Amino acid sequence: MKVDYDTLAKSIASLTEGETDAVALMATVACEVHHADDRFDWTGFYRVVAPELLKIGPYQGGHGCLVIPFARGVCGAAARTGEVQLVADVDAFPGHIACASSTRSELVLPVFDGAGRLIGVFDIDSDQPDAFDTSDATALTQILQRVFAQAK
Repeated sequence: MKVDYDTLAKSIASLTEGETDAVALMATVACEVHHADDRFDWTGFYRVVAPELLKIGPYQGGHGCLVIPFARGVCGAAARTGEVQLVADVDAFPGHIACASSTRSELVLPVFDGAGRLIGVFDIDSDQPDAFDTSDATALTQILQRVFAQAK
């Protein structure tokens, strides 16, 4: 099963309409995205909880790392730079943090609230190599922008 981003975006918009709580929004997005595509092995958020520090938020899949500094890993790179990280081979990413040994590729997107503040990153892991492309990054970025523009 491969995700239909138009349908996914409509479903998430319907489920999150009027909601402003960031954690509730994260939980809904993580669940909907996780079940939308067989490539998505682990899907979740890491929240900014202190300067230069991410802590696990709502997610779907096996266990995740509890804390990730901005200085480490793919999630840290997305938080540090504010840019999407599209990693075809996690073993080739310098400083990759192996929260799960099954992860082969990863897509991490920064998440900003309605005021433009970084509130976390959205992390999608796959047990398949080179599972993601720029169309995934673009579609998910648009979904995150629409959903979290209402977050407070």
